[in-house]
Parts: sequence; structure tokens; C-alpha cells
Amino acid sequence: MVKQSWRVFAAAQMLLAFVTAASAQTQVDPGDVSEGLKAIFKHGSGTQETKDRLNSNTVTIMTGTIGGTYVQFGADLASVLDDGDKLRVLSIIGRGSVQGVADILFLKGVDLGIVRSDTLGYLEKKGFAKNIGSQFTYITKLYNEEVHVLAPKTIRTLSDLEGKTVAVDLPNGGTFITSSIMFERLGIRPNFAYIEQRLAYEKLRKGEIDAMIWVQGKPSKFSTSIKDENFHLIPVEYVKSLQADYLPAVLTSDDYPNLIPKGQRIDTIAAPAVLASYNWQPNTERYRRLARFVDAFFDKMEVLQQPPFHPKWKEVALESPLPGWSRFRHAQEWIDRNSSAKASPEVKRKFDQFLSEARSPSTPEDREALFRQFLDWQKVQPAAPAARPSPARKERRGGQYSGQTILDSNTGKWN
Repeated sequence: MVKQSWRVFAAAQMLLAFVTAASAQTQVDPGDVSEGLKAIFKHGSGTQETKDRLNSNTVTIMTGTIGGTYVQFGADLASVLDDGDKLRVLSIIGRGSVQGVADILFLKGVDLGIVRSDTLGYLEKKGFAKNIGSQFTYITKLYNEEVHVLAPKTIRTLSDLEGKTVAVDLPNGGTFITSSIMFERLGIRPNFAYIEQRLAYEKLRKGEIDAMIWVQGKPSKFSTSIKDENFHLIPVEYVKSLQADYLPAVLTSDDYPNLIPKGQRIDTIAAPAVLASYNWQPNTERYRRLARFVDAFFDKMEVLQQPPFHPKWKEVALESPLPGWSRFRHAQEWIDRNSSAKASPEVKRKFDQFLSEARSPSTPEDREALFRQFLDWQKVQPAAPAARPSPARKERRGGQYSGQTILDSNTGKWN
């Protein structure tokens, strides 16, 4: 018995030695597979050279609050673009569009931020800033953020909110800016309550406020959580006064089955989200850093537009202009070198056909707005030729019809 036990013990020892040896042969040095480890440790940990190299190739981006689309976009950029010590994207949790503008201007080390397109104009018009547009550039328009207006079913239109209390989120975000512009241009005067989204919904349920607004890319996580049959979404008509800064959009039952009956839709407007930066001069280190980011970002756009990354990336069209904003010079140079060479003849042909079948643009701003709509239209009809618009659903305004044909950027159809 003792002899047999020793044989078992000896066999076990041999097996352990074999496994240990095999493990040693197959074990991979993390430094061989991690560019980050090589950059930080193999090239001189703690040396000034290492510090300078890592800081010179790190780009910071101010995003938004936890759970929002801005944060998810920042995380996607970091995941796709990080390349050892060649480029690192550091995503920072922010507080919304207004705070993002301030952070880009004043916080040391902040290179980029995601803000809403209507923010700069509002801040300047209201006297909070002077000539602020010249201090910013944009890398690209990102996705469209749809306006959601939730109210009891006794309130059927935006006009019904005249004199009523409407929650528009906190004043360091962008929802209150879009809401202010929208109501001002529509001639409706509600009373704003600056209440955080979740608290606003509780007050709405208790009848302490009359409606609430949030501007987020659909389908927003908050919107899908609402399951109260006493509330519904209010439509926002795409009237002429809103067309300079916003795009037409649609919320469907597929987006929000708990709020919109099956097969139905709610018309609304959308404000573009913008990847913005300070207007650095070309001979500066900050400009060079952003130029490196632009090259990596634009080259990887097709990767970002595939799963598992956020579906809103599919709305990004790098060529799309943004009225009232100046493009970051290196970004425009990249587009001139790449996009025009790859697609200019065909895109130009389709755009000319699109214009011939739409209304003729009377101003450069008009043409830019149509081009934005065309890019959205092309995304939902990539293989189809431009179709002649169906009989226009004329826009009603003040009891009259404008006769203007409107393209729905979400469905690709003419309304």
C-alpha cells in the first residue's frame, strides 16, 4: 500500500512539472501584446521623454452625462482610435452642451467636446458671449438629437402649452436652449422649470408641471422606460422659422412602442450634435494633436458605423456642412483629398438630380440645408436613384399653406 502511494505521488509530481513547463512555454509577456505597456514601461518609466511623448499624443474629449449618447460616442472613439503611444483618446464625462462649450474654452487640456449645434448662436444672441463663433471650429457634424415633448393627453399641441409650466432639464445642458429657440420662433410662451429629467418626470406624474422636454438621440433610454398610458408625445411641426437650425425628424412606434400606437408616427425636429474644438492656429502643438486625431478618426469612420458601436454613428456624413460654423482646417483638407476624389462625380450627379426635383435653393444657406437633407436621404436609399417626390404635403402655417415640399431625413420620403 505504501509503495503504491509513492507511485501515485511520483506520478502527480511529474504531471505538475509537465503542466508547469507547458505553461511557461505558452505564457505571453503582456509587453509583447500591449502597445500601452511598451509605451509606458519599456521605454523608460517615469522619464521626462515618456511623459512628453504620452501627453503630446493624447487627445481629450468632453462628452456628457452618464447614460447619454455623448458618453457612448466618447467611449467608442477611445475604443477604435487608441493606438499605443501614437494616439490615445481620453473621454471625459461632462454635463451637457453649455458646460461643454465652457470646458472647451476654459479648461486646460480639453481638446474636443460634443455640443449641440444651436448652442453658440443662442449664447451670443442672449449676450452671454461675444463673437464666440470665431473661437470654435467643428470636426464633423455627428448625429441628430430629436426633440421629445411629453405631456398628458389633454394637451394635444405645442400651442396648448402657452402659459403652462414645462420642464427643460438643467441650465448647463442644451435642452433648455433648443426649447427656448423653438418656443420663441413659434410664438409660444410657456414657463420654464429647470429640473433634472428623472425628477421632472415624477413631478409630471404628480401633476406639479404640465409637460417636459428632452432632446436626445432616439431611441433614448429614458424615453423607452416610460410606460404610463396617461401621457403621450406632442408633435413639433417643421415650419419655416425652424428650418435654418433644425432638421425634420420622426418618432415612430418602433422607437417607442409604449408611447406611440403601432404603425403611427410623431413628427418632430432634430438638432445636430457637433464634435467641436477650439480654433487653434496651424502652427501650434494643439493643432498638430487634433490633426493626428482627425486622420485616425476619419480613416476609421466605416469601423465606427458597424456593430457593436452605437447605431447613431450611421448618421455621420463627414462631408455634411454645418451652417454658421467653420470647419477645422485639417478636417476640411482631409475631406478635399479623400471624399471628393472617391465620390464627387456620383455624389454631385445625385445631388443635382435631387435639387432638380426639389425646390430651387434661393440662398447659399438654403442650398446647405438641402445638402444636409440630401446626405440623410442618400443614407436610407443607397442603391436607389433619386425618386420624383410624391405630391407635396404642404406645410400649414397660420391657417395658410406655404406650398413647400419637406424631406423627412429619417424615412427618406417627401412629406
